[in-house]
This record gives sequence, C-alpha cells and structure tokens, in this order.
Amino acid sequence: MESTVIIATGLAVLAIVSGMLGLGVAFAAIPFLGLFLPDLVNQVQPLSLLLNGVTALFSVFGFAKSGNIVWKKAVILAVITTVIAPLGSWGAHFINQTVIWVIYFVSVAYLAYRMFRPIQERECCTENFELVLILAVPISVLSGFLGVGPGFLLMPTLMIAGFNAKKAAGINALAVTPPSFSALIPHMATAQFDPALTGILLLVGAIGSFVGARITSLYMPSARIKQIFGVLIVVMTLYKISTLLR
Repeated sequence: MESTVIIATGLAVLAIVSGMLGLGVAFAAIPFLGLFLPDLVNQVQPLSLLLNGVTALFSVFGFAKSGNIVWKKAVILAVITTVIAPLGSWGAHFINQTVIWVIYFVSVAYLAYRMFRPIQERECCTENFELVLILAVPISVLSGFLGVGPGFLLMPTLMIAGFNAKKAAGINALAVTPPSFSALIPHMATAQFDPALTGILLLVGAIGSFVGARITSLYMPSARIKQIFGVLIVVMTLYKISTLLR
C-alpha cells in the first residue's frame, strides 16, 4: 500500500509537469516506474504507454479549452505518428533491454539539452510544418522502440520549426495521444498490468495532466516549465543509472 501511494504521488507530479508541455507522461514515467517494476518491456513500457495516451488526451482538453490547438496540423501529425509508432514497439521485443536503456539515456541527454537551451519563439516567422512531418517518422519509430509517446521529441521539433511554445504544446498533446495507444498494441500479448495500481495511476495521471495544461495556458512562462521538466527527468534518469550500476 505504501509503495502504491509513493508511485501515485510521483506520477501525479510528473503528470502535472508533463501536461504543461502536452508531452504525455511516458518519457518521465519510464525511469520512475523502472524504480518499482523490474521488467522494462513487459511491465514498464506497456503501463507507460497507456498512461501516456490518457495523460496526453487530458492535456488536449486543457489546451483546447484555451484555444491553443491548431486542429488541422495536429490531426495530420497524429495520423503519421499513429501509423509509424507500432513499428518501434514491435522491434523492442527483439532487442536486449540494456541496449534499450542506452538509447533511452541518449534521448534524455538530447531532451535535457533542448529543455535548457534557450529557444527563440519565432511567432513572426513562417512555421515549417513540412519539416515537422518529415521528422515525425523517425521520431515515431524511436518513441515506439523506447515505449514512450513521441511528444518528448516532437515538442522541441515544433519549436525549432517556428511554432510558439503554447501552440506547440497544444499540437503536441493531440499528436501523441493516438500513437501512445497504437504503440501499446504490440505489447498486449505479453503486457503485465496490476489492475489496482493501473487504475489509480490512470486517475491521478488524467487529473494531473489536465491541471498542467491549464497552468501553462493561463499562468506559466514556457521557458520556466521546460527547465522544471528537464530537471525532473534528468534527476530520475541519473538515479536509474545508479541502480543499474549497483
């Protein structure tokens, strides 16, 4: 019971912060759940993908309420990510888990770099959505392989392509919702869920992500939110590295 409370509390915090960027919670949930669940491919990844889809969906509700979603572009991006992501999930069953963790840690390093590096929001400039669509294909494969939604790389990609932070977060939230569920499909035959724990985490994740999206929409500067999220995932990942080296 005590561990369930700890997991639920930690997931709630992660859901709020990830909801602020419309990321879905999986990228931060992978190292966090890995502290409590031993099997990366059959326990951590399926649960993280399920949570990612639900938290991203409730982030969509939060951003839509504030008018921060460009629906046409978000839907087109969602179609691409949904079709491609399962390919990576399927491949994860044939790769050594140590290799998957190495790829994950490299991805964390890139994300941390993008989160802390100042990004000029080019609201006056042309948004290069074609670049986002091209990069969405390899991003979706990688995210499915890692068992996370594609949002952790789509978000900085959208910003690099000229979208301001709040609009990028809104598009990102919708684009990562369906691929989280499609990437879960290859895991279903071997997935191991604890029904009680899963239900609790889905509830706190949904609430937390909606709250996070509303906080970003109404109150928080995007630069500060990126830094907070970067700190959280780096701290948890460093802790996970220390446990793997023991």
